[in-house]
Amino acid sequence: MRILITGTTGYIAKRLALRLLEDDHELVCCVRDLERIPDEIENHPNIEYIKVDFLDITGVELPKNIEAAYYLIHSMSSAEGDFNALEQTCAHNFKSLVENTNCEQVIYLSGIVNDQSLSKHLQSRYEVEQTLRSKRYALTTFRAGIIVGSGSASFEIIRDIVEKLPVMVTPKWLNTKSQPIGIRDVLTFLSGGLKKRSLYNKSYDIIGPEVLTYKEMLLQFGEVRGLKRYIWTLPVLTPKLSSYWLYFVTSTSFPLASALVDSMKVEVIGKPSKINAIIGIEPMTYKQAVDLAFQKIQQNAVVSSWKDAVSSGLFRDPLSKHIELPHFGCFKDVRSRKIVDERYTLEKIWSIGGDNGWYSFNWLWRLRGYADKLFGGVGLRRGRTHEDYLEPGDPLDFWRVLFADKEEKRLLLFAEMKLPGEAWLEFKIVKNRLFQRAVFRPKGVWGRLYWYMVLPFHAFVFKGMINALINTK
Repeated sequence: MRILITGTTGYIAKRLALRLLEDDHELVCCVRDLERIPDEIENHPNIEYIKVDFLDITGVELPKNIEAAYYLIHSMSSAEGDFNALEQTCAHNFKSLVENTNCEQVIYLSGIVNDQSLSKHLQSRYEVEQTLRSKRYALTTFRAGIIVGSGSASFEIIRDIVEKLPVMVTPKWLNTKSQPIGIRDVLTFLSGGLKKRSLYNKSYDIIGPEVLTYKEMLLQFGEVRGLKRYIWTLPVLTPKLSSYWLYFVTSTSFPLASALVDSMKVEVIGKPSKINAIIGIEPMTYKQAVDLAFQKIQQNAVVSSWKDAVSSGLFRDPLSKHIELPHFGCFKDVRSRKIVDERYTLEKIWSIGGDNGWYSFNWLWRLRGYADKLFGGVGLRRGRTHEDYLEPGDPLDFWRVLFADKEEKRLLLFAEMKLPGEAWLEFKIVKNRLFQRAVFRPKGVWGRLYWYMVLPFHAFVFKGMINALINTK
């Protein structure tokens, strides 16, 4: 089937595209900037990309042979006051373009709108649904509340709050009830509703099995992470003060914080229906969704199955595209240098550790190894399996090799030392330049304190290491 997807660079659309490609569909993906196509799908043979900004469709024409389309455009983080007009413009322009194709069905992911007093954003999404209705195609609307998955705005904000604050004095909207749903279940609804005629011109709330307050979600999130948290709510924080609280505590922007506070004052509880039976799904609990998100994040759980996955042909594109450094909630030390001799640098990278050491301040690396052993870790005693050869799964001192490919000029390590968090170290050569990335995702307050304690040492340890990797003298 030939399917149009909007919002391709967004959180939902990117994951949905991968799901649809697994089902052998052909995709037409709309992007505003052809330079920002997600790596995971950039070179897939079953995707055609169209440059289009739905705020201005002058000169844009969609392929006639589109059979279905997904409308996944939202303006949640836009400046307060203008998002409604923006969303209406986008919806109207999308509708006018799709009506000139052979599209039979449009699927729209909206928000749950059952409360009598809707937030501005939920009201806007409901109005978008009305705008998208057409006599030329059937509209299927799935309405979701909080979506739980690694990388989603709500997930990362909850994570920020839980991992930073062992004790919280919070706004009263944390007592607002919601019905969260896992991202995997959302994708199952979106893909499962495709070309189901019984769903044409109908709307359904898609919900998880539990009704939880935001406070309960924070506490359960902490339980999954093994963090004990204490929360007291105050009835005195105004929406503006609440927005500032969310803005300063988390890494979100102020416009998004304001929009979230506005939405979090509204109960988001779905109406029961037969949609679960129609799609054939039993949505997971909130804790299950959080746990699954961290399984995806940690990546090292995938290590044992990579070789089997490659041999079975699961990955049709380069494996490295499926093995990426985490981004959200992380501290980073990123350095780059121009390479004098690429072959020399690659050999140095592939010989790092063990008897060869880490090329800079080796006594500090040994000291860190002794400290690790003192706390029950592996220390540096494991060394290397081979003198100048590395493959995924190999131990490398207190690291584990996640990815090693000389042709792709990339080595990725995961720390197995005792840490209040998780750490990765990557070496990658791109266009005659070496990139060295140290990434640390802290767990709780102790993780953040640890990062700032070792930060002064990074200035000379990591600087010396990258300089040694390119220095041929």
